[in-house]
Amino acid sequence: MLMVKAIIRPEKASIVLSELCDAGFPAVTKFDVAGRGKQRGVKVGEIFYDEIPKQMLLIVIKDEDKDDIISIITKNAKTGTKGAFGDGKIFVTPVEEAYTISSNTKEL
Repeated sequence: MLMVKAIIRPEKASIVLSELCDAGFPAVTKFDVAGRGKQRGVKVGEIFYDEIPKQMLLIVIKDEDKDDIISIITKNAKTGTKGAFGDGKIFVTPVEEAYTISSNTKEL
């Protein structure tokens, strides 16, 4: 199992979630987060914003679904055809175990 953590622009979250669901991946956890990347924030006029609002999606998947998930997220979270600074990041980490709380059963 793998956990995919995608940090994306808030205005892209609904389309990414919809496309994931349509592709058979409805189980997603979504958080409102704030932060900055390599650009160290954004300056608009005289105001500097060092924490930019983003959304983080957490998705636990089978290893073989990784390429499909990454493709869906990047295709739908990208700004324009080439993308832009601030579009986000995707992190993939291993998940050793997962349990369903209500039944105390081990998943996968």
